[in-house]
Amino acid sequence: MTAHIEAKKDEIAKTVIMPGDPNRAKFICEIYLENYKKVNSVRGMLAYTGFYNGQRVTVMASGMGMPSIGIYAYELYKFYDVENIIRIGTAGAYDKNLKIFDVLLVNEAYSDSSFAKVQSNVNDDIMYPDKELCHNIREKAKELNIDLKEGRIYSSDVFYIENHNIKEMSEKYHFLATEMESFALFHTAGRLGKKAACLLTISNHFVTGEETTSEEREKSLNKMIKLALSTVK
Repeated sequence: MTAHIEAKKDEIAKTVIMPGDPNRAKFICEIYLENYKKVNSVRGMLAYTGFYNGQRVTVMASGMGMPSIGIYAYELYKFYDVENIIRIGTAGAYDKNLKIFDVLLVNEAYSDSSFAKVQSNVNDDIMYPDKELCHNIREKAKELNIDLKEGRIYSSDVFYIENHNIKEMSEKYHFLATEMESFALFHTAGRLGKKAACLLTISNHFVTGEETTSEEREKSLNKMIKLALSTVK
């Protein structure tokens, strides 16, 4: 056990599917997993281990933001011998070619965060997912006939940004959408010699002004969830 995870070591699978919202983790287990068991509830960060298509998998919430996912990813990789983490979440689109409910595979995470600098004295502003894990996701998307978009995203430390223009940043750094966790996940995986990937569903659009309700988001995430779970080997 760690300071933030109460599960025994053998209660966590080698692959973890990681939504941000604890309620989403619970929803995934109830809808998709068989013979699942709750293995963590510390600080309300729910985790369940069960089986999807015969493959053992853990679904655990990360909370919001890089500091939160940084804690859980580090502990899972370092102390629970987790090999793969696939983050699944929502994102706001800045590219006019993206549509609401599109599924996006992140191939680069740009950030102006100090996360990597503070943790490891790394000054890079772009972090990358694992190539093999992303390849497996692409192949599985073809099998499931899921139209998978792909590109760079912006991982922000701040949700309510007041002092700089994200539109100008998107044009300068060529990111398609924004979220708040991938940069820290990819950095942590890289430092520990582990694998990470991120799938996002577009839930709002900064160009068109489209927004989705919480109910719509819950129902629209099914393609992304099924794709992530189907990638587990």
